[in-house]
Amino acid sequence: MQIPQIRLQTNPMKIGLNIEQPVQQIEQKAAVQSIQQPQAILEIQTTPGKLTIDQSQAREDMDLKSLSRRVDEFAQQGYQDWLAGMARRAQQGTELRHIEKGGNALAEQARQNSKGPEKQFNLGWIPSPFSVKLGYQPAEVKIEATAQKPIIDAQINRVNHTYTQGSVNVEILQKNALDIDFINLYADEKGK
Repeated sequence: MQIPQIRLQTNPMKIGLNIEQPVQQIEQKAAVQSIQQPQAILEIQTTPGKLTIDQSQAREDMDLKSLSRRVDEFAQQGYQDWLAGMARRAQQGTELRHIEKGGNALAEQARQNSKGPEKQFNLGWIPSPFSVKLGYQPAEVKIEATAQKPIIDAQINRVNHTYTQGSVNVEILQKNALDIDFINLYADEKGK
């Protein structure tokens, strides 16, 4: 005996996808930057050093005196000699006035007037020690520096951004199908 059967045969649907990928481009240009550094302001003030050398005492020790000093000394010496000469003449005049008291006043005065001062000789250092006077005033330096700030100029460039949207296309490559078959459905009727 044959049993009736129903046969089902299916074909699944086949779908095809056409995908176009999206495209994104990002471009960032570097920033434009300018940096300037002005030089620092530098001020220097210098007071020069001063050296003084006084050798007038050493020159006097070597008898190399200045004209004004020599004139002063000669004037002073002349005045002293004039006073001494007046005193000597007054004394000698008094002696001559009293010549009657005896003695040899004229011969004694002639001997005193013809005799010069006794010369002195002595060993010594010419010029004398520490006769040259030195003085020094050191130099002064004042430095003033003023720093300058840098000048920075920066320009930022915008981002270049492009985007192309992607797409998806769907297509049916094979439609779905269902086939139904009936087998041995009429066999029983023939056998009756």
